[in-house]
Amino acid sequence: MDWAVDIILVIAFAWFVVFMFGTEVKISGNSMTPGLENGDQVLINRMAADIYAPGRFDVVAFKRDDERINVKRVIGLPGETVQIIGGFVYINGELLEAEHGLNQVSLAGVAENPIKLGNDEYFLLGDNRDSSEDSRFLNIGNVKREQILGKVWIRIFPIVKIGLIG
Repeated sequence: MDWAVDIILVIAFAWFVVFMFGTEVKISGNSMTPGLENGDQVLINRMAADIYAPGRFDVVAFKRDDERINVKRVIGLPGETVQIIGGFVYINGELLEAEHGLNQVSLAGVAENPIKLGNDEYFLLGDNRDSSEDSRFLNIGNVKREQILGKVWIRIFPIVKIGLIG
């Protein structure tokens, strides 16, 4: 009987932690494939956004000006200058060092010219750069820290793909 009470307490504590600090977001579109796909459901860690500034390559959820929630990867950090030249991302004039092609972009958009980020602004890109509406486009632009809801933490659906997001 003691183990049953322990299991119930652990489940209740886990539920409390997840739903107090996390928010469920459904991925809409293919901008983050292959890591996240249309219809996937993820939990975001809201507390991480409140305590820690997002880091380069973190996957974050943010609220757009039109109130929709998007998920993208952090590429440019506050105070940096981002530019896309010849299909590659440059930060402060230096080629971005990244694995898995995260430094490559086929369409530069507004980042064809240098973009200086403010003290509270981030430059975000989708992993599937050819199918992503992100900071390269005027309707998204630079994302302010206050717009960032949290760091994407774990995929919870589909169940066969449950796992941490890195």
